[in-house]
Amino acid sequence: MNVREFLQQNIVLLDGGTGTLLQAAGLPLGELPERWNLSHAEILKGIHQAYFDAGSNVVATNTFGANALKFSEEELEKLVAAAIENVREGAKRSLGAQEKFIALDIGPLGKLLKPYGDLDFEVAVETFAKTVRLGVKYGADLILIETLGDSYEAKAAVLAAKENSDLPIFVSCAYGEDGKLMTGASPEAMVALLEGMGVDALGINCSLGPKEMQTTVTRLLNAASVPVLVKPNAGLPEADGSYNVDEEEFAKALVEFVKQGARLVGGCCGTTPSYIESLRKAIAGIEPLPIAQKAITSVSSYTHAVYFDTPVLIGERINPTGKKRFRLALEEKDVGYVLAEGIAQQEKGAHILDVNVGAPGIDEKTELPRYVEELQAVINLPLQIDTSDPVAMEHAMRRYNGKPLVNSVNGKKESMAAVFPLVKKYGGVVVGLTLDENGIPETSEGRARIAEKIIAEAQKYGIQKKDIIIDPLAMTVSADKNAANVTLSAVKLIRERFGVHTSLGVSNVSFGLPCRDAVNAAFFALALENGLSAAILNPNSAEMLKTYYAYLALKGLDENCVEYVRFATERLTSQIQTQTAVAATPKSADCDAKSQLQTAIVRGMKTEAAALCKTLLNDRAPLEIVNGEIVPALDEVGVAYEEKRAFLPQLLMSAESAKAAFEEIRAHVLATGEQAEKKCKIVLATVKGDIHDIGKNIVGTLLSNYGFDVLDLGRDVAPEIVVKAVLETDAPLVGLSALMTTTLPSMEETVRSLKAKTPNVKIMVGGAVLTEEYAKQLGADGYSKDGMGAVRFAERIYADLCKKS
Repeated sequence: MNVREFLQQNIVLLDGGTGTLLQAAGLPLGELPERWNLSHAEILKGIHQAYFDAGSNVVATNTFGANALKFSEEELEKLVAAAIENVREGAKRSLGAQEKFIALDIGPLGKLLKPYGDLDFEVAVETFAKTVRLGVKYGADLILIETLGDSYEAKAAVLAAKENSDLPIFVSCAYGEDGKLMTGASPEAMVALLEGMGVDALGINCSLGPKEMQTTVTRLLNAASVPVLVKPNAGLPEADGSYNVDEEEFAKALVEFVKQGARLVGGCCGTTPSYIESLRKAIAGIEPLPIAQKAITSVSSYTHAVYFDTPVLIGERINPTGKKRFRLALEEKDVGYVLAEGIAQQEKGAHILDVNVGAPGIDEKTELPRYVEELQAVINLPLQIDTSDPVAMEHAMRRYNGKPLVNSVNGKKESMAAVFPLVKKYGGVVVGLTLDENGIPETSEGRARIAEKIIAEAQKYGIQKKDIIIDPLAMTVSADKNAANVTLSAVKLIRERFGVHTSLGVSNVSFGLPCRDAVNAAFFALALENGLSAAILNPNSAEMLKTYYAYLALKGLDENCVEYVRFATERLTSQIQTQTAVAATPKSADCDAKSQLQTAIVRGMKTEAAALCKTLLNDRAPLEIVNGEIVPALDEVGVAYEEKRAFLPQLLMSAESAKAAFEEIRAHVLATGEQAEKKCKIVLATVKGDIHDIGKNIVGTLLSNYGFDVLDLGRDVAPEIVVKAVLETDAPLVGLSALMTTTLPSMEETVRSLKAKTPNVKIMVGGAVLTEEYAKQLGADGYSKDGMGAVRFAERIYADLCKKS
């Protein structure tokens, strides 16, 4: 029986932690554990056997960090081959009679992908692919991609697995207590992405204990139509390296997850074979719940999913058709103009943005994916990839971070043969236009027949109805008085007959008529009443938005009319502000420039931020710009991040925009000889034995933008090096980071050394394995769970220094 077959009928018992067991066996700090596959093979075989003896069906190879960024290709092959052989030998030695499978374990690469980091998406895909190919070559039964904190990196890993093997793919991500990945993705967004790409199981592991995972596990189970995987830590870490949840409590908690519908269960950090044995005994005799197929039509961005359970607004403004200024922006590669159009539509309430760059002289194959990436860097809405060019469509879908809406396919055989394989490979909800080789039918029944053909052909590719939206095509009433009636009839017919969602380009109905907004709004209301699921429209149209929010309120789709009241209030406020602005004295150009600089930084628009800062330097002192413009903008985003209204990508893009402005200030200072003020020195380091530095790098970027003089010692830094740096620079503050449980003793040693040799220095610590309580036990002066927390702590230390001086 293969693992896919076993998974459909059984609860699958996974293994537990490996790192803590290797450390207990003598793994020195700083040594890469993957090398023990060769140098200490017997120890690994013993660990794997112990998990099989405990009852594990799936045991993961010791390859969590085995990738081509850390090892030469020659060494990587030896390590992966040995790792798989070690699990195979452990299975042979085990007396357990259960089904046994070898999982090729793949962890994160340790670098942020562009645009938030410096690792290109395709480089990430190929790096993962090298490990996948070796796993296939040496006999892994499945691929387990785990502990990922970034949806884009997860997509890269899944693509690598799909393109280089036909093995089952399990994907498990590391969610925080807020239910989001490090880069902001919700459980629903990850289900949309991963399920769309066809993974065999998805879930959650690491960072949290069973209790802290409860809400996220429930959300995954409610959203997913594939088996859900749960691998908690043994609670939270204590100062002595132990964890606060024992075997009995752990097993009891996971039994509840199984009863809720979890299909794969095991442990992560701090769990051992005894935990798995207790879990095996606890779930014995429990019948797995059926894996329910949810009929959820959803698309996603890197932060959230959009469900089509209530009508969805798709912004139409990023499209050159009939828009001379937009076409000019494409020709001149004016990215700022395009981004501004996207931001404006987001602020007006669009749920999804249509992205179309098809115009004469524009290379869609290059420009469409570029604009998709640029928009995703500053906007967190899902996008509709709009093109008739299958090559451009694939390029954009491949680089898209999330599950896109794809516009479009039609009933022509050629179109379906080109588009459906892309939707199956990359995931997406595809819009089907009711036209074929014979054109657009004049009747609703004719359009329904084409819809039926599209749905049937999609199913041959494994694309379900929930991932299809039919567009019955709105035609202009100025050319045919019955055009609107036919379309409305088709919307209702298709929705009722096939149970699929529908979409329309609403404004097409009024082409050639005056006062188009009035016609569009009336048609929109009629379409909604006939079951329309999504409308491509201009979010700047007050008439369309009035119709939309009024419809939701009248149909009972807006609890307590909250959204209608919000819209009406914002509309009234906007009118008052406009009237006041007309009556008031115009602002100075300088005042406008300052406002624009803050806006550019908040929105993460680097080029605009640099240009605006350069303009301000003609009349303003550098320090005034920093304190009056840059820092307030960073604070605005920082507060939004702390209040969960913004996420890490927005924080980083704003930081990059502030950095671009700072570069202009630095250039000005060098040219004029003025002095730029710096706050105090801060030494940063990832502790000895830990090679993960994403979190530390984020902290360094934010601190630098807030004016601190950061000395980054890098990763895997010995305690004596940190102490030396503090003594040489007289830094009043040190920041230490650790991601791995095995390196907590190293952090403790570093804190102890600093306290002994530099007693006046303040120490803040952070990292996925740390808690505030644990930080206090270490003797640290402060703990931060994220970059903004580190900034706030540093600001307090600096303020204290200023008072003393």
